[in-house]
Amino acid sequence: LLGLSLGCSLSLLRASWSHGAAEERCLAPGPPVLPARGAPPEAAEGRPGPGHEDFRPRIVPYYRDPNKPYKKVLRTRYIQTELGFHERLFVAVLTSKATLNTLAVAVNKTVAHHFPRLLYFTGLRSAKVPHGMVLVAHGDERPIWLMYETMNYIHQHFGSDYDWFYIMQDDTYAQAEQVKALVTHLSINQDVYLGRAEEFIGGDEQARYCHGGFGYLLSRSLLLKLQPHLDSCRNEILSVRPDEWLGRCIIDFLGITCVSQLQGQHYHTYELAKNTEPEKEEEEEFQAALTVHPVSDMTLMYRLHKQFSRIQLDRVYQEIQDLQMQIRNLTALTPAGEAGVTWPVGINAPFLPKSRFEVISWDYFTEQHLFSCPDGSPKCELSGASKADVSEIIESAVEQLNRLYQPLLRFSKRQLLNGYRRFDPTRGMEYTLDLLLEAATQKGHSHVLAKRVNLVRPLSKVEIIPMPYVTEATRVQLVLPLTVQDLDFVANFLDMFAMNTLDTHDNALLTLLFIYHPYDAQRVGQVDVFAGVKAMVGELEKRYAEVKIPWISVKTEVPSQVKLMDIVSKKHPVDTLFFLASVWTEINMEFLNRCRMNTISNWQVFFPVHFQEFNPALVYRGEQTASSNTDFLRDGHFDRHSFAEACFYNSDYMAARTKLAADILDRDEVLESMEVFDVFLHYSGLHLFRAVEPGLVQKYTLRSCNPRLSEELYHRCVLSNLEGLASRSHLAMALFEQEQANST
Repeated sequence: LLGLSLGCSLSLLRASWSHGAAEERCLAPGPPVLPARGAPPEAAEGRPGPGHEDFRPRIVPYYRDPNKPYKKVLRTRYIQTELGFHERLFVAVLTSKATLNTLAVAVNKTVAHHFPRLLYFTGLRSAKVPHGMVLVAHGDERPIWLMYETMNYIHQHFGSDYDWFYIMQDDTYAQAEQVKALVTHLSINQDVYLGRAEEFIGGDEQARYCHGGFGYLLSRSLLLKLQPHLDSCRNEILSVRPDEWLGRCIIDFLGITCVSQLQGQHYHTYELAKNTEPEKEEEEEFQAALTVHPVSDMTLMYRLHKQFSRIQLDRVYQEIQDLQMQIRNLTALTPAGEAGVTWPVGINAPFLPKSRFEVISWDYFTEQHLFSCPDGSPKCELSGASKADVSEIIESAVEQLNRLYQPLLRFSKRQLLNGYRRFDPTRGMEYTLDLLLEAATQKGHSHVLAKRVNLVRPLSKVEIIPMPYVTEATRVQLVLPLTVQDLDFVANFLDMFAMNTLDTHDNALLTLLFIYHPYDAQRVGQVDVFAGVKAMVGELEKRYAEVKIPWISVKTEVPSQVKLMDIVSKKHPVDTLFFLASVWTEINMEFLNRCRMNTISNWQVFFPVHFQEFNPALVYRGEQTASSNTDFLRDGHFDRHSFAEACFYNSDYMAARTKLAADILDRDEVLESMEVFDVFLHYSGLHLFRAVEPGLVQKYTLRSCNPRLSEELYHRCVLSNLEGLASRSHLAMALFEQEQANST
């Protein structure tokens, strides 16, 4: 009985303790917590309701119904489109027929290259639109109608592509970089109507509109909400000024007024008085202004741009000095101490090679000559961009010395004794100059001395050059010119073409160009020198029933590349992508895809540098040739003297050829000294992409150089044959073995 009563007492006591502890955990001091509206009663008791289970990730297997046909997923051209990204800023400039060729041109020259997209809107256009300006004419000069049509046009064509829309007049100067920086600090989730807020005449004291002369910023969300009400605003709101009309429309239908400050960002403006000298304006309000209005003429616009560029440049220089001072102060606290400060401060340290093969060589130059020439010659004349670069560096060096030693000394250059430069990919172009200077003191004494200076032209902001969109689905039209000397190599070319394009169903076609000598052309009825090639083509067409290989016969003594392309160009559509090949070329799919990607219509042409194998008799001298795939580019060189291969669009060739025809008139003999490369180089504004192409490998052959071609083309052909014999080491070994054989 005693044990039973003791056990019951302890069990009851333990139950009360555990119950009290549970209440202490669930109940907290303070007012009771009520569940949110619509929440289940379990939530009030601290228990998870239905649908609040812990999330457990699971793998959903891919399943495709075998009974349904497979449908290829069409992807967008750009990932930006697929993810729904928008461009940041669109700029519209309101102009007129009277100021299109004056103020609008000044705006275009000062700010157009800073904004990603800029359009000009006018009522009536002049007979000639200035070059480089995208103009939209609405056909009516009434200001309200121009604003209405402009807003409709922006919404219809760009409303879904941009986050911000900046509208300004052509008599407004805008600091483009400051406007771009402003929109990066604003949230796109709000309806923004930002500008210089002005009161309506005789209107509500609370309502404000944005003055059009100082520009104003609209968000995409506001534009989308405003568009359905534009027709009502045009019919119901009467106003003389277009900016007042737009402001009244936004206020009446959206209830949004113009503000000059938003999200901590201020829209600073400056009203320009008459006969103002921008160079003498030192007010803080002027220097902080995003826009200046009114600008009466083009000269004043350029003067304002020059002054604001100087102000911005001074700010950048001051910021650089502050950052350099901070770097020095912080570097002193590092383990390396002050010795860890690189020169110039803030620029990457020079590249440190890990072996002798990584050493960056210096190029020696003087004021007249360069001793490291692009063509490999030991000495060449300093000209073009290199001469301008050297002159600018010397001038900058003397200027820096005067800035450092004035007013005690004044330096003037007498002569450049020695000059060295090299390009360091980690920091930029480095220069070392030995200058012969004349130093003059304040008292008039002068002395000639030599001084060595080091300079660095650092790499600036890296920019990605926008390129038009291209695909690998474009059909390539191969053009193969053939002469009698090429007959031994045609069979191998056709076999490689059939194996790498016809068997793989690549989107490529072939056109043969038979070049007959006048003597062979007269006997073509009895003996056709290209009969064997035509038989091979017939066999290919029988083997591949869907393939047709046309040929064109040409009679000429001098097979000019330009004249041959003139014939081929007329027989194909303008959107044809040509690949001008040689009979030694081994076609493969990898190169054809690069031909498609590197050739852009109305933008870029591609001239690949093929890999030429050396003469096996000199390289291997009876030994077994290398068969490893990793060594196929070892015993040869990239033939930079050959321009036989080219990828270009027919439309680009026709445009360049038209300019050439206007230049040479009826002097067709000039074409014999030109190649297709020269046509594009001198008579087109396209990019010429010249790069080594490992996908184009040609076997060694001694090519016949036509002496009737121009001296330059003939010399280039001879050099290609000579450099294609073997490398220097192979030639030296062959000469050594020959001398050994002669001596014995």
